[in-house]
Amino acid sequence: QVELVESGGGSVQAGGSLRLSCAASGYNFSRYNMGWFRQAPGMEREGVACIYSSNGITSYADSVKGRFTISRDIPKNTLYLEMNSLKPEDTAMYYCAAGVYTPKCAELPNTYWGQGTQVTVSS
Repeated sequence: QVELVESGGGSVQAGGSLRLSCAASGYNFSRYNMGWFRQAPGMEREGVACIYSSNGITSYADSVKGRFTISRDIPKNTLYLEMNSLKPEDTAMYYCAAGVYTPKCAELPNTYWGQGTQVTVSS
């Protein structure tokens, strides 16, 4: 059974940084394309950053390019999202996902989801 557990969210001021972690279990971590998604109140969920399982190539939403970095530690079965220069518009619930469409960093019908971690950025 796939299980994804996010941590590292919190409240920061604009310009600050946070590092999100996602501990994965119940499947072969290295064989699933992974990603971070977010959803703000009243908004649709959107892909933020994704990483290919085979070669580690990454893709990012235009809104976070140059500020966010997705990475993974395969031996630890952990996915990370380093977020720098945070803006109030980054405020959202952030979700870890396994089994995503990496080229467009999009979810699929059978994507697995964590429970989410809240990120709040104040101006």
